[in-house]
Amino acid sequence: MSTTQTDRLREMLEPLTSAAGLELEEVAVTPAGKRRMLRVVVDSDEGVQLDAVAELSREFSAALDASDVMGGAPYVLEVSSPGTDRPLTEPRHFVRNTGRLIKVQLAEGGELVARITGVDDEGLDLEVPGVKGRRPTARRLAFAEIAKARVEVEFNRKAPADTPDLDDDADGDTDPAADNAESTEEA
Repeated sequence: MSTTQTDRLREMLEPLTSAAGLELEEVAVTPAGKRRMLRVVVDSDEGVQLDAVAELSREFSAALDASDVMGGAPYVLEVSSPGTDRPLTEPRHFVRNTGRLIKVQLAEGGELVARITGVDDEGLDLEVPGVKGRRPTARRLAFAEIAKARVEVEFNRKAPADTPDLDDDADGDTDPAADNAESTEEA
């Protein structure tokens, strides 16, 4: 049986998230003055549309109102997709960011900035940009070699002529501001 409030929230929200074709990435309850903030982060391989987040927020709100998992104190519900600053911690996070530039802190020390070209069960195939006019080089990195990783935001990346624009989202949305869809409701 679940013992923490976060576990109980996950158990309640996971089926609703799955039914919407999304994955529940994170659930966090934090104090916010006299209220509490319930942050729920959802994602999918295809990205998350704002309409889906808004609908899921309404479903979460109805489920929370019908239960006592949040207790009697007021809270604010925030449902969003992961932002670009979210740490990449699971293999699926790297898959979803194939084609993007990432910054990796290596477990052995040091740092690496490279573009993800492929992901499998063991690790990543990367393209390390060339320095001072040199050509980019390929590098293989096992998941065990990664201490931390995050997406590096690129504002002016030029897509090669023979490949699709990798800065476009899978949902066809080229607006970087839409990458972090969010809906907030107050209970």
